[in-house]
Amino acid sequence: MSKTQSTMVALGSTAPAFELMDVVSGKARGRDDVFATSWDDGQSDAENQTPGGGTSPKGRHGLLVMFICVHCPYVKHVEEELARIGRDYEGRIAIAAISSNDVEAYPQDGPEEMKKQAQRLGFSFPYLFDETQEVARAYDAACTPDFFLFDAQMTLVYRGQLDDSRPRRGDAGNDIPVTGKDLRAAMDAVIAGERPDPNQRTSIGCNIKWKE
Repeated sequence: MSKTQSTMVALGSTAPAFELMDVVSGKARGRDDVFATSWDDGQSDAENQTPGGGTSPKGRHGLLVMFICVHCPYVKHVEEELARIGRDYEGRIAIAAISSNDVEAYPQDGPEEMKKQAQRLGFSFPYLFDETQEVARAYDAACTPDFFLFDAQMTLVYRGQLDDSRPRRGDAGNDIPVTGKDLRAAMDAVIAGERPDPNQRTSIGCNIKWKE
């Protein structure tokens, strides 16, 4: 398996907007749709600020965008933890998973297999198909998995690894348990209204399978 590090985009960057198909529901979901799922404070949508306007939906403190796929051994190693994170932070951090791999070369990463993965793991967040790969390029995503955590103003505050665990293959990898500790610490900081520690380690995974 190839080993690629995340590009570590500059902290303070703004989350690029997107609109992609959710493979489970078949509906298009945009960045702001994911962040503002439902308003429960008794106000109409028009009375609330959109992301970047200074006010977040009640209970929503940030947005996590994850680039993953079906077949990558690095993703398979952590996919159950990603599902747990979705459940543990539901209603507090909005989450979207995106798959951008070239499905002509890697059909196992296509929408039908993505849907099976989401249903098998019980993803509580949308799983979006980036067919053109434009969203991956806008985020400067490089590997699977690759994580981008933004605060309520859509400002990048964390990009880096899930934790120190790596899948075993031959002499590579380690036996460290998958806990999600690095990403969870960053998400907890955002919820507490604090900035995550800027000393962040790169995510490592398979390279995104770019179209030729």
